[in-house]
Amino acid sequence: MKLSRLLERVTYTRLQGVLDVEVTDVVNDSRKVTRGSLFICIKGAVTDGHQYAADVIKKGASVLVAEDPIDAPAGVTVVYVQDTRMAMALIAAAWYDYPAEKLKVIGITGTKGKTTTTYMVKSILESAGYKVGLIGTIEAIIGDEVIPAGNTTPESLTIQKYFRRMLDAGCQIAVMEVSSQGLMLHRTAGFLFEIGIFTNIEPDHIGPAEHSSFDDYLECKSRLFRQCKVGILNGDDPHLDRILEGHTCSVETYGFNDRADLRAVNAHLVSRPGYLGVSYMLEGMLHFDVEIDIPGKFSVYNSLAAIAICRHFNVSQDEIRKALKGIRVKGRIEMVKVSDQFTLMIDYAHNAMALQSLLTTLKEYHPHRLVCLFGCGGNRARARRFEMGEVSGSLADLTVITSDNPRYEKPEDIMDDIETGVRKTKGSYVRITDRKEAIAYVIHHGEPGDIIVLAGKGHEDYQEIEGKKYPMDERVLIQEILREDAAAGR
Repeated sequence: MKLSRLLERVTYTRLQGVLDVEVTDVVNDSRKVTRGSLFICIKGAVTDGHQYAADVIKKGASVLVAEDPIDAPAGVTVVYVQDTRMAMALIAAAWYDYPAEKLKVIGITGTKGKTTTTYMVKSILESAGYKVGLIGTIEAIIGDEVIPAGNTTPESLTIQKYFRRMLDAGCQIAVMEVSSQGLMLHRTAGFLFEIGIFTNIEPDHIGPAEHSSFDDYLECKSRLFRQCKVGILNGDDPHLDRILEGHTCSVETYGFNDRADLRAVNAHLVSRPGYLGVSYMLEGMLHFDVEIDIPGKFSVYNSLAAIAICRHFNVSQDEIRKALKGIRVKGRIEMVKVSDQFTLMIDYAHNAMALQSLLTTLKEYHPHRLVCLFGCGGNRARARRFEMGEVSGSLADLTVITSDNPRYEKPEDIMDDIETGVRKTKGSYVRITDRKEAIAYVIHHGEPGDIIVLAGKGHEDYQEIEGKKYPMDERVLIQEILREDAAAGR
């Protein structure tokens, strides 16, 4: 493709060389450069792509896109822009022939609920006969292909590649999680979302490598509503007005309050042995009853968002109800049947805020005991360990401290920190380093009416130790334990 075509929507400040250059590939990783490539110099958290200019020129890159001055021979075209990330998004869209303009793209942002809501939307729309691609925290799904995720919102080159592959696979709709980082770093620039969703916002992702403040976090989230046609937002969130500052879209709201366009009324918890759920009546723009096989008030919010989206695609009430009743999201309050006497679930809650929200929700079901098994990742902030230990000790009847991803730390050292947090409370606890043994312990000691949570790993199917990832899927571990119990006559 000609460089002139790739730059047709890019504003550049100056140019070395000519635009009449044939580009064979577009990359931002110097290791992937081949002869004729266009290389984009991205300033990342760890490395600066400008440092690799000489290297990529030697490899045959014919075009470089840069923010800072580059020493390049006369035969190499250099395009100077104000922001190479923004330029990359626009170039990526052109390289893949603007696939988002041929798809209906749905973007979901918020502190919590993004993952579950994307799967709800995909399930409902597919039950109505649409073919839907997905990009999210757990994976990207394109037709029958499942691609494990690296980031919640991938780089713009990857997003546009996925959109192109979705189109080629016959998809009509793409639903994706949109992180604040993705918005801040222009990963979703270069196209207009059909629908943008706001689930909620709480202080999170604030730190040196993320957002400088909660105000910055809010502002980044709000950008989605200057980049979509229709905005659908949680009308109960206290920061709604801030999220809508400067919005350019039409606005709809959902929630429990009387002013919401789509409302949940008469919500109540549904509980029976081995099962937890929630039901409610829908009012406002639609009227019908809903039951979801995922517990908690936040499940009502997620489903309201999904219903509000699918209303724009003329999905019938029966299709919505059926799809929501059978929804399952890997690692998000994922119930695994092991007994008729108690309930066991897997959830990704891996920080204090998420764990507190989860355990508080589950306590509303008045279990005989609430049992929480978790560990914490190594080489991460130690404060998280103390905080999670204190949360679990305060809310769970029994905390089982175990290993997560120890990375380059000793699991016992991490567990010591968690124990310090638990011991600030009156909660009971046990320590079992091996995660499989810990899971076997909670299964073998489960009592009638218990709710048991395996927290922290969620959808992950590995354990990271000393720089290497070893296979470890809690679903597989549970089945191994049950088979070993059956063989032993338990």
